[in-house]
Amino acid sequence: MVYTAGVALNRFDLYTICVQDVAGAARFLAAVHGGSPRDLREDFSGAAGICGAWVALDPAARAIAVDRDPEPLRHAPGNPRITIVRGDVLEVGSKADVIAALNFPIGYWHTRAELMRYLSLSRRRLRPGGVLVVDLYGGAGAFQPGISTRRLRGPSGERILYEWDQEDGDEVTGMVHNAIHFRVTTRGGRTRVFRRAFEYHWRLWSIPELRDAMNEAGFTSVEVHDRLGDAVDSDGRLHVRPMGADDRLDEEWVVYVTGRC
Repeated sequence: MVYTAGVALNRFDLYTICVQDVAGAARFLAAVHGGSPRDLREDFSGAAGICGAWVALDPAARAIAVDRDPEPLRHAPGNPRITIVRGDVLEVGSKADVIAALNFPIGYWHTRAELMRYLSLSRRRLRPGGVLVVDLYGGAGAFQPGISTRRLRGPSGERILYEWDQEDGDEVTGMVHNAIHFRVTTRGGRTRVFRRAFEYHWRLWSIPELRDAMNEAGFTSVEVHDRLGDAVDSDGRLHVRPMGADDRLDEEWVVYVTGRC
């Protein structure tokens, strides 16, 4: 994403700065595909930051950003190789080599029937050899209310306080209610507060639940990755490795679950 000096950051800028690693995600998606993917479809794309990073990887790369909310799409990168689609991800039939649903939107599906419908449609929209990549979070405190904070610097030296607020969680239903808040102070001392800049009502699917559902949806194999990549070789290629039987997750974790066609 390109930021203009002197222009105040909006909530989508802040989300990209504080929440996403769009360049790392794009490199991971290309690497986990394992071939020569060209077309990325970013479901629940928001401001399409990953699409922007994807097309920056390769002059032949193309991306499709799909979101039903027009507001974030107005902040998407203005690149002719990015197609912006306002619509329901269940109804948009665009095909791709890689479909990504990152930053936990798989939790928008609250029932297994809804989850299965999305996974089955995604598999049919992938080209041969394609991959669907979704992420999950979990761990010992996954359902515990609480606020975690980070302090970051903006592109013009802004001091940013980012708060992830888990307001409620229910281990019986698997449901959580979260909000994101920002506090931004400019070099001149002006402060803006973005209270409840983003709000989420998700179901936290477990890794076994998602793996089983992907297998049932017809993916030929399912992998779990606990990081966005281990090393880059002399040719600039990122090396990724799925978790093995002896690998263990941290107490609080984020994983990337990949279904292959």
